[in-house]
Amino acid sequence: MQYLFTTLFYAPLYNAIIFFISVLPYHNVGVAVILFICIIKVILFPLSAQSVKTQFEMKRLQPELDAIKLKYKDDKQQQAEKTMQLYKQKGINPLSGVLLLLLQFPVIIALYYIIRNNSLLVLDTTVLYHFTKIPQAMSTVFLGVSIFDKNIIFAILAAVTQFLQMQITLPKVPVKKLEAGATPNFSDELARSMNVQMKYVMPIIIFFIAEGFPIVVSLYLITSSLFAIGQELYIRKTMTPEPNR
Repeated sequence: MQYLFTTLFYAPLYNAIIFFISVLPYHNVGVAVILFICIIKVILFPLSAQSVKTQFEMKRLQPELDAIKLKYKDDKQQQAEKTMQLYKQKGINPLSGVLLLLLQFPVIIALYYIIRNNSLLVLDTTVLYHFTKIPQAMSTVFLGVSIFDKNIIFAILAAVTQFLQMQITLPKVPVKKLEAGATPNFSDELARSMNVQMKYVMPIIIFFIAEGFPIVVSLYLITSSLFAIGQELYIRKTMTPEPNR
């Protein structure tokens, strides 16, 4: 299993980063990591775009989904079947984002091992391809600090960009007016609670993760969030205007 992970993910990613370091001016490791992350995001853009479009389409279908929930509120199995039929009829795959997460996860793990093993400070020649150009020198200083040091400012930036990403990408859960004597719908309350946690709790978690790791991890988080924000705004412009999110 370790050999498979190294062959399919760790070695290719490591060689790609070393290549970027070798061809970039001043051979800056921080810039190379940012460039590497951007290229990964561009490669995964079709899947990311499909996931965002799916969210938009599901939002369009919300009135129909609410009608199904109301009609089959006492029959959860029938409710699920009718919901899936509606998705199939409209050509929507609600699990489209799962594949994207599955593809990104090993990339994140591989980057973590590259950092943990200090492979960007001391070259790991055991996984370098024979054709990979080896830089004669490397600069680990990014914006005046070493990318292998911990830094609270970069951790704050990671949390702020994550907050902005959540504010822009997560849809607002509408507050439904209840009739006199009616009780709140559990699923609506759960969705609203999850929405609040993602928007306000996740940035706090990201801060503590970034604060406990070298700056290179913060660079990954910041770059990923900024890319996600730009992607969301771009896709919104290319689609039919949506109601306020």
